[in-house]
Amino acid sequence: MAGTAAPLLDRMIAVVARLLPHDGRVETVVPYLSLLRSSQPTPVTRGVLKPSCCVILQGTKRVHLATEVLDYGPGQYLAVSVDMPASGHVVNATPEQPYLLLNIEFDPAEIAAVVLEAQIDMHDGAQPVRGAFVGDTDAALQEALCKLVLLLDARDAPPQEAAFLAVGLKREIIYRLLTGPHGRQLYQNVVLDQQDRGISKAIAWLKERYNQPVLVEELAQATNMSVSTLHHRFKAVTTMGPMQYQKQLRLQQARTLLLNGDTDAATAAYRVGYESQSQFSREYRRLFGAPPMQDVKRLRSAV
Repeated sequence: MAGTAAPLLDRMIAVVARLLPHDGRVETVVPYLSLLRSSQPTPVTRGVLKPSCCVILQGTKRVHLATEVLDYGPGQYLAVSVDMPASGHVVNATPEQPYLLLNIEFDPAEIAAVVLEAQIDMHDGAQPVRGAFVGDTDAALQEALCKLVLLLDARDAPPQEAAFLAVGLKREIIYRLLTGPHGRQLYQNVVLDQQDRGISKAIAWLKERYNQPVLVEELAQATNMSVSTLHHRFKAVTTMGPMQYQKQLRLQQARTLLLNGDTDAATAAYRVGYESQSQFSREYRRLFGAPPMQDVKRLRSAV
């Protein structure tokens, strides 16, 4: 991280720490921006990463993607281009120096639009790359991020001003990410999708049918790929095969149903597509580390 960027990072830390005095996650007046704070390390939690750019201002975090581990800290970001099941936890955080993060959500179509309008070169013959990666923020990116954070601190501005001005800043942030040293990693999968060779279509197809029996051959046909090409590209982007991805979607949805408190484990298993409750319990425990109801009890007690 360039030395000229450090003051910008400090300025953002001061604003976010003031706006978010207590641990938790808050939405902001900017529709795509949320803030996170934790004054202590957190246990590992599982979920699905959405297309976004998560910028750490203070503290460090570790993210697990299947067998891959990504660590990132102050002045670094985690960029995600497709929905990816993952787990993660805050590694370093104290009451004096809490973990602070900016979560900027975006749509792959927004990335494609910036690539097209800014005439960023897109080479033919592109290959799929990992759908999540860590990069360093440079001074130009931090300037755009700092402008965004300062919109939240404009006390005398009308309420609609931040949301309006943030539209242009989002495009600038995406542009800075695309033209930075890791830009190709961000837009490569978007480029492939534009050429009808992407994995986003396969992911969307699986999400629509997560609770239905699915054959790999059906998915390959629906996405205009051979079975071998589908496996290769899907694993290259998500770190797992299509059927493992569907299984994690099922278990994540079952966990949500159980946390909502309107169903039991057997009903949740049936709703997400399991015919065997014992198989459901076994795979749930393997993913989340505890049987369904024990896991839910643990999560509720931690709130």
